[in-house]
Amino acid sequence: MKKADSPTPAGNLENWISSLKQLFSRTPQDRAAITEILTSAERNNLLARDTLTMINGAMNVSELRARDVMVPKIRIVSIQQGFRLHKIINIISESGYSRFPVFGDSREEVVGILLAKDMLNFFPDKPGEKKDFNIREAMRPAAFIPESKRLNVLLRELRENKNHMVIVVDEYSHVSGIITIEDILEEIIGDIFDEHDYDDEENIHRHKDDRHTVNALTTLEEFNEYFGAELGADSYDTVGGLVTHKLGRVPQKGETVMEDEFIFTVLRTDQRKVKLLRVEKTIAAKVAATP
Repeated sequence: MKKADSPTPAGNLENWISSLKQLFSRTPQDRAAITEILTSAERNNLLARDTLTMINGAMNVSELRARDVMVPKIRIVSIQQGFRLHKIINIISESGYSRFPVFGDSREEVVGILLAKDMLNFFPDKPGEKKDFNIREAMRPAAFIPESKRLNVLLRELRENKNHMVIVVDEYSHVSGIITIEDILEEIIGDIFDEHDYDDEENIHRHKDDRHTVNALTTLEEFNEYFGAELGADSYDTVGGLVTHKLGRVPQKGETVMEDEFIFTVLRTDQRKVKLLRVEKTIAAKVAATP
């Protein structure tokens, strides 16, 4: 029996082009049809999964408004106009953020935006030297947008104006929250990592000293299987959900929660959710496990 000929590179190219033409032969009539075509392209290896995710994210952004992704006022890390320099420095160092709304006499009066890097101008050049500090000299003007602003329009304006943070106000001009350009980009490409993140794709990363770094989105089912634990998977879906529920609010960086034999320490968070955790076993659990 004669062995079938192997497809030639030219034949592979022709098949690929034929598949591509067939995939895009019909004109999509709505967003659902576009999504179907793109999903089919990904299934047929004509489109990378990451690319599909970003395209879907970009389409979602065109339908979202400022109110949908803003950090609500209650979660804003801000600075009061009358704060002294040392207090402002403490807020900057403890929060890890780089931009802060500056409020005046009330939480409805935003008088400007303070950038952490601008505070470097007020540090002494020589030991013992003192510099006068006036927050009005350090602030930058604040930009305001309505809650109904479409995110795709806002992203374009932020890029054109080289702005990174805006204040969101309601129909009565009351402060509702804030939005940064990172908040919008994360809607398109997912979380933007910082120095606390690690490159591994695994959700649970073990360090040499028996500490673990855990993605807050790790399911409790995966967590329990990894550690041989029995944390309440029936009550919460993720490790971050468990920690948030125990605190009764969005955790802050550095806060700890003890559950069963584990100590959870928040390594990375924003005003909406916890993102990265350090997990250690309690001393009692370590002693009990010692032969």
